[in-house]
Amino acid sequence: MSESSTSTIASLSKGSDSNNLPEKGCLSIVVLGASGDLAKKKTFPALFNLYRQGFLQPSEVHIFGYARTKLSDDGLRDRIRGHLTQCNGASSIQSEDLLKFLQLVKYVSGSYDDEDGFRLLNKEISEHESSKNSQEGSSRRLFYLALPPSVYPSVCKMVRHFCMNQSDLGGWTRIVVEKPFGKDLSSAEELTAQLGELFGEEQIYRIDHYLGKELVQNLLVLRFANRFFLPLWNRDSIDNIQIVFREEFGIEGRGGYFDEYGIIRDIIQNNLLQVLCLVAMEKPISLNPEHIRDEKVKVLQSILPIADEDVVLGQYKGYTEDHTVSNNSNTPTFATVILQIHNERWEGVPFILKAGKALNSSKAEIRVQFKDVPGDIFKRKNNERNEFVIRLQPSETMYMKLMVKKPGLQMSTIQSELDLSYRQRYQGVTIPEAYERLILDAIRGDQQHFVRRDELKAAWEIFTPLLHKIDDRALKLLPYKPGTRGPIEADELVTRAGYVQTHGYIWVPPSL
Repeated sequence: MSESSTSTIASLSKGSDSNNLPEKGCLSIVVLGASGDLAKKKTFPALFNLYRQGFLQPSEVHIFGYARTKLSDDGLRDRIRGHLTQCNGASSIQSEDLLKFLQLVKYVSGSYDDEDGFRLLNKEISEHESSKNSQEGSSRRLFYLALPPSVYPSVCKMVRHFCMNQSDLGGWTRIVVEKPFGKDLSSAEELTAQLGELFGEEQIYRIDHYLGKELVQNLLVLRFANRFFLPLWNRDSIDNIQIVFREEFGIEGRGGYFDEYGIIRDIIQNNLLQVLCLVAMEKPISLNPEHIRDEKVKVLQSILPIADEDVVLGQYKGYTEDHTVSNNSNTPTFATVILQIHNERWEGVPFILKAGKALNSSKAEIRVQFKDVPGDIFKRKNNERNEFVIRLQPSETMYMKLMVKKPGLQMSTIQSELDLSYRQRYQGVTIPEAYERLILDAIRGDQQHFVRRDELKAAWEIFTPLLHKIDDRALKLLPYKPGTRGPIEADELVTRAGYVQTHGYIWVPPSL
């Protein structure tokens, strides 16, 4: 095993205890929607990397693809092969690991509401389990739904009736479902109820890939393992917090999905809100997944209703010219939303969530801005503030903006930073992709980084009134030019919320 693979395993295993070690025995992973883009680009590459790192043992695991497309086993292998060769360290199309992994992949064709298709799938799984001398009911079955939510109920019904373990001898059946989990509170509750009639909450893993990102997972350690953050992480020291997602590209012919959901449903209501929970939550009594999720729910339940004046919506010019988008679309491609948390720690601190497409940069980050220094003896004209910035992507980094003396004979200040760049500090360490970590968690039965039912409900309760106003065209979309920061009104809103823009300072990532 390579040094980078060893380092990856160490990072994945960090913080786990003996109760979270992978179970032994026959494991069948079923990718439903195996011929789609999500499966090809994310799910199968994640499984391949887990295999290469030793988490999926060929003596125990088999991987099944299921979709409506008529394919052979080799047909599916050919479809995913090119995406697997792009994985770290797998550039050779004839690599030994790649060939062995592809032999673990089988394909079954069938409709998503077809009993015969799922009976055949169950037959293939059972034959695999028999070949591993697995006692009936003792095997593990993980069903990954790389599918649109509209087919979740029918697929889950087929799995429940035709593909479940038939007895309880230590085995399990688990379902991994992708966001979006509904379009508003009522649709999410309906979907949740339909799945809840078929599976217990402990069997359902609602995946939000942001929770698998390295620096998102680092938030608990940063906040609760470092003494100097404890007295600062509250309204007494922090003025405002921004959580930002920016993309340089637009929809580029892929508007079928996006135009139905928009930037709030796609990014803010789930990805950015999950990050907010980890930034704002109180210390859980332990690292037990339920204790952590309890604290996240408390944060969501403390968020006040969103005021219209705390929202700026935009749509980039040229969006409706895309052939996949309706000519009169009212779908926002940009949004800035200010949330207020009504509790003792955060009263009065604005949480600014911002996301947009076709902007001037691509990045995702958390920006914690501290209050001004009282009684500033240096009488600084620019009034620069301390900021703690956590760059989630690209190039994972944490840095603290602080004031230092400008080199020279005069006593003058200049803004600089304390920097932790992962690529520089942890050379030779492969940072796992989010999907790798989350699939491994699902196999291990660790639901910490998955969305619980009451958590999902609380999140939709916050955003549903705003989303209905947008759907009813009660809120105006502001046009903005691609390649800019978005509508100028968004910067004005953030300034009114208290954020102080630093001028003349640019953070430069350290070179290797």
